Amino acid sequence: MGFSRRAAIAAAALAAGALSCAAPLGGARAQAFPSRTITLVVPYPAGGPVDVVARLIAQEAGTELGQSIIVENRAGASGIVGSQAVARAEPDGHTLVLGTNQTHATNQSLIKSTSYEAARDFAPVAGVADIQHVLVARKDLPAETAADLVKLAKDKPGALTYGSTGNGSASHLAAELFKTRAGVDLLHVPFKGAAPMTTELLAGRIDVAFATLPSVIAQIEAGELKPLAVASARRAARLPNTPTLGEQGVPGVEADAWFALFAPAKTPESVVDKLYRAVAAGLARPAAQEAMERQGLTVAMKSPAELRAMIPGEVAKWAEVIRISGARVD
Repeated sequence: MGFSRRAAIAAAALAAGALSCAAPLGGARAQAFPSRTITLVVPYPAGGPVDVVARLIAQEAGTELGQSIIVENRAGASGIVGSQAVARAEPDGHTLVLGTNQTHATNQSLIKSTSYEAARDFAPVAGVADIQHVLVARKDLPAETAADLVKLAKDKPGALTYGSTGNGSASHLAAELFKTRAGVDLLHVPFKGAAPMTTELLAGRIDVAFATLPSVIAQIEAGELKPLAVASARRAARLPNTPTLGEQGVPGVEADAWFALFAPAKTPESVVDKLYRAVAAGLARPAAQEAMERQGLTVAMKSPAELRAMIPGEVAKWAEVIRISGARVD
């Protein structure tokens, strides 16, 4: 009896010890990330700049993480469809969205049916890239600088026209921000995209426009359009002799289009940190930098904390522009 009792106690103790050792291992396995393929949602059609950046991230960060990242295009409603899907996804880091200044800043004020809030419903992962806007003019406009344009516009209120890529677009809002800061009156002429807007500028049927640098750099370098200013906090590398608007006496017109990676809210910080480090390491590679530059993009890494601090300010800034201008989406 004594031996059996001692054996039973020893067996129970051994089992308890095994369980106590196994529990942390099991917990660690449950918390391992990534444990399966990651889906990176692009809330725009395939082939555009957001899609290009997403596929670059998928390739480079996937290598860093040792896990496949697939890109899924879910376009619709100015980026709302895909962004909303990610906001509602499981917050485990396996579903991400490559958002923009549209999906995570201007939509909240432009589109009343937006069913998410950028600051509340997402965990910022990384700011990844910027595209600068440049203020361009038809080549025969009697203005060589932004200061010249402001004087011309004040001499003839409402006589000058500016084109945009559509009502509520980034180029539209950049121009409205410029009008507010410079105190000028320009007539808005919206187009369905950058190509028809640029065509009308080249033909001299509109006077100026805020355009993304990649969409007009060829025409600028050919002397077919005049760059008056860069709507950014820094000069453009491709236009080193073109001052920013701030340098020309019109401060506060920073209108960079930006791309940033988001996970659903409540994604664990450890997962967010691992994703950020993988993206930062991947995009730091020279090949990735060159691929971005070929698209007219600038790698602009921001940490989760930096991105989290940026979003409310972006939402508020563009909300005020939209309120003053009465901008709406087509």
